[in-house]
Amino acid sequence: MLVEYKMFEKILIANRGEIACRVMRTAKKMGIRCVAVYSEADANAMHVAMADEAYYLGPAPARESYLRADLILEIAQRCGAQAIHPGYGFLSENEKFAEDCERAGIAFIGPPASAIEAMGSKSAAKLIMENAGVPLVKGYHGDDQSEAVLQRAADEIGYPVLIKATAGGGGKGMRQVWNSAEFSAALASCKREAANSFGDDKVLVEKYLTKPRHVEIQVFADSHGQAVYLFERDCSVQRRHQKVIEEAPAPGMSDALRAQMGEVACQAARAIGYVGAGTIEFLLDQDGSFYFMEMNTRLQVEHPVTEMITGQDLVEWQLLVASGEPLPLAQDELCINGHAFEVRVYAEDPDQDFLPATGQLKHLRTPKTSKFVRIDTGVREGDSVSIHYDPMIAKLIVWDKDRVSALARLRNALADYQVVGVTTNLKFLSHLAANQAFIDEDIDTGFIARNKDELLPPAKPVSDEVLALASLYTMLKRDAEAKAQAARSRDPHSPWNLITGWRLNEDNYHHLLFVREHDHVREELAIQLHFRPEGYLLELSGTELQVSGDFGPDEELRANINGKRLTAQVVEHDHSLIIFALGDAYRLGVKALSAGGDSDDGHGRLSAPMPGTVIAVMVKAGDAVQKGQALLVLEAMKMEHTIAAPVDGVVAEVLYQAGDQVQGEAELLRFETV
Repeated sequence: MLVEYKMFEKILIANRGEIACRVMRTAKKMGIRCVAVYSEADANAMHVAMADEAYYLGPAPARESYLRADLILEIAQRCGAQAIHPGYGFLSENEKFAEDCERAGIAFIGPPASAIEAMGSKSAAKLIMENAGVPLVKGYHGDDQSEAVLQRAADEIGYPVLIKATAGGGGKGMRQVWNSAEFSAALASCKREAANSFGDDKVLVEKYLTKPRHVEIQVFADSHGQAVYLFERDCSVQRRHQKVIEEAPAPGMSDALRAQMGEVACQAARAIGYVGAGTIEFLLDQDGSFYFMEMNTRLQVEHPVTEMITGQDLVEWQLLVASGEPLPLAQDELCINGHAFEVRVYAEDPDQDFLPATGQLKHLRTPKTSKFVRIDTGVREGDSVSIHYDPMIAKLIVWDKDRVSALARLRNALADYQVVGVTTNLKFLSHLAANQAFIDEDIDTGFIARNKDELLPPAKPVSDEVLALASLYTMLKRDAEAKAQAARSRDPHSPWNLITGWRLNEDNYHHLLFVREHDHVREELAIQLHFRPEGYLLELSGTELQVSGDFGPDEELRANINGKRLTAQVVEHDHSLIIFALGDAYRLGVKALSAGGDSDDGHGRLSAPMPGTVIAVMVKAGDAVQKGQALLVLEAMKMEHTIAAPVDGVVAEVLYQAGDQVQGEAELLRFETV
C-alpha cells in the first residue's frame, strides 16, 4: 500500500549565518516557508534578509540569544512552524531541546533525543560503540574525574595521550600531552576550557596516534529501519583540532576499506536507533586499521563535499526523513562521481597561530559559481565579523572529475577570492592547495605542523610590476579627481586643474611614496613618474617601466606594463592599497606608518591580541618570569589564548584580573626585562 507523507509548510531555523542560509536555500526550493531568529548583532544579517519571517532573540552573546531554547520554541509555536532545523553548533546536539520539541508537537529535524544523549558524551559513546563491536583506541572513559585517577590512566596508556572534553566538539577542550610532567597543567587548562564552552568539565584520556588520518563516514537513517552511508570525507588537515580543508572521497581509500568503514558506521548508527544525518568520525592508522573517535549527531560543516560527489542534497534528505518519508536511495543506488574539496575561509591570522580576527568586510569579491565552484556563506560586503560567533566567512567548495583537476580548480578559485577589512587565511589556503606533500597525498593530522615552513613562508617582496600597478592606480585616481574638480570650477579648462604633466617652467613628473614590507623590514619606495603622451614612465630601483591603462567594469584596473597586459583590483583601506593581481594579494602603504612595538626604556608591554575576557592570571607584580612562561589566559571567540613572557624578566604591574573584559590591543601587564 502506498503511504503518503506530508511535507512541512513552514520551518524555523534555530541558527545563524552560513548554515541558516544553506538550509533556507533547499527549503525554499522545496516550497517550504522559512523562519529565522536573530540576535542584536545579527539584526541586518544575510540569513535574516533571506527568511520569510524573522524574530528577535536577545543580545549578541549566544547564551542570551541562540542558546535560548525556551524562547526559540515559543517563537516556533507562535509563528506556526511545524519543524525546527537546528543547523550545527548551538542547540543541534542538545537532547533536552529535541525532547521539548517533541513534547510541543514540533518536529526536530535531527535524530531522536535518545540518540543525541547516547553520543553526547564521548566517554559514554565509546562504551556503547565497544559493546556494538566498533573498534576503539585504547583509553580511559570513566566517571572518576580525580586528577590522580586521570594521571594514572595516562601513565598506563603510555604517552603521548590526548585529553578531550566528553561534551561538545569543534576542537575545544582538547590537549595533547607528551609526557607525565605536562599532564597536570594540561588537564587543568582542558577542564577550564570545557567548562566555559560546554558547561561540563568532564574529560576522557586516550592514546594519541602520532600519524593518523581523520576520516569520517556520512551516514543517513530513516524511521523505517533503513541506514546507508554516503561514503567518506578526509578531514585530516587541521589547526587547533579544527578542520581546515576537507575532501571526498578520501585519497588512497580502497573499495574494500570504504565498504568496511561504511558498514561499521551504519552498525554504529543502528546501535543507538539513529534517524537523520550523522557522521561517524574515525582515526585511520597507517596500517589500514581504524578506530571510532566520536559521532556527530547533526549535519556537518563539510557536508557539501559529499553532496558534490554523490549529487544528493543532504538538507533535502533531512527534511524528507524528518517528515516521515523513507530514505530516497538504497545503498546500491549511491555512487561516487569525481572529487571535491572544501576550504573554510576564516577571519584569522595563520601567522599568529590562527588567532581569530574581527572587523568589517570592507571589500568582498568571490569566485564565479558554477557546477565546479560553490560558495556557502552567510555574510555580504559591509557585514562585520564579531567576537561573539565563529569567524568563518564562507565555505569554498570545488568539484571536478578527479583529485588533480579538483585541486587545480581550488587553486584558481582561491586566486579569485578577495577580502579586505579583516585578516584572513586565504593566502595560507593557497599555499596549502599548492603544497607538494598535499598534492602527493602525504596527509595526516600533523600535516600543518610538519609543513609549517612551506605553508607559512615569509612574505615575498612586492615586485616592480605590482609597484607599477599601484602607481598607475594612484595617477588614474588623481586624474579622475582632478577632472571632477575641474568640472565644478569656474574655469574647467584651466591648466591648474590638470595632472597631465603640464607645469609652468617645471619638468613633467610626480613623486610617489609607497611602503612595502619584507621579512619584517619596512622599506620606503620613492618612485619618480614622468608623463608621456601614451601614459607614464616610471623610474624605480634603477628600472624604467612604461605604463598605461584605464579602469574597466567594476573599477577593474586594466594595465599595460612594458607591453604586458594584465588586470588588477585595487582597494584602498587603512592608509594602504591592497592590490589583487597575478593570483595573489599585496599590501602597499601609501605613506610611512609607525611600526609601534616596545618602548626603549627597558619596560616591556604585553597586549591583548583581540577583545576578550581575562579568565586566569598566573603572576603578580614582582614575580620573576622566564621566556615562554604563561602569564595570563584570555578567552575570546570561545577559545583560550595564553599570553606568555616573550623574554626573561620581572613583572612590574598586572593591569587586569580574572573576569575583566579587555579590548583588542589593551595593555594587559608590564614587565621589566633582565
